[in-house]
Amino acid sequence: MRSGIFVLTAAFVTLMAGAAGAQTETPLTPTQIAIGCAPRPSLDGPPHGARHVIGGQDTVPRSVFGNRDLLVVDGGTQAGIQLGQQFFVRRQSRYAMPGYTMPGYASGRMATTEGWIRIVAVNESTAIAAVDRACGVITAGDFLEPFVIPVAPPDAGRDERVGDPDFTTLARVVVGNENRVSAVSGDFVLIDHGDQQGLAAGARFAIYRDVGVSGMPLASIGDGIVIATGKSVALTRITRARDVVISGDYVAIRK
Repeated sequence: MRSGIFVLTAAFVTLMAGAAGAQTETPLTPTQIAIGCAPRPSLDGPPHGARHVIGGQDTVPRSVFGNRDLLVVDGGTQAGIQLGQQFFVRRQSRYAMPGYTMPGYASGRMATTEGWIRIVAVNESTAIAAVDRACGVITAGDFLEPFVIPVAPPDAGRDERVGDPDFTTLARVVVGNENRVSAVSGDFVLIDHGDQQGLAAGARFAIYRDVGVSGMPLASIGDGIVIATGKSVALTRITRARDVVISGDYVAIRK
């Protein structure tokens, strides 16, 4: 019975592939792709009822996938999956930041973005998806979240220093994509302020470091811009850096 299901979905894949070729969707810009591949601005786990990648539609068992692969998803129409739906593929991970731990988290939780997919065939219990974009390596067990087109604030790639840094409430750099604890100009990092602290996309900020010498002021490291916000964290992009930005560096929002 199970092999019959996959034969049926393969036929649907062929039909959907032909339809996909006729689509005239506006392609994402390089900046939108970079934002889409960045960490989501949240330290929560997978959403309740999230579906997962369980394998690939291939002649041999596989657990690692990339562009142009067809994936098997552990949910179908009974789980609300529909033809043409797009999903981010994300992987839950934990990180331990040397020298800094975000308040409330003994060890951090984040979700790395491995790419996004499109449903091309579906039955009641299973779906087949094509990989639209692989940001990293998609693996069996990765979870799905609804895809939304990434939005870039105006001039997100430009280095602008408008306004004075506000040192009364400093944020901290948390982590970059793939649990990286260091970043350079152009990279994306999470900071530990978000909606609850009144942050909004487009806000500019300065980055500083405590060099650990008594009596010395904070050292200027660079600048950045807020890309998207979540409840307690924000996704930001570094627009200028005189040194490597590291987890625990201070962030002062420009007012």
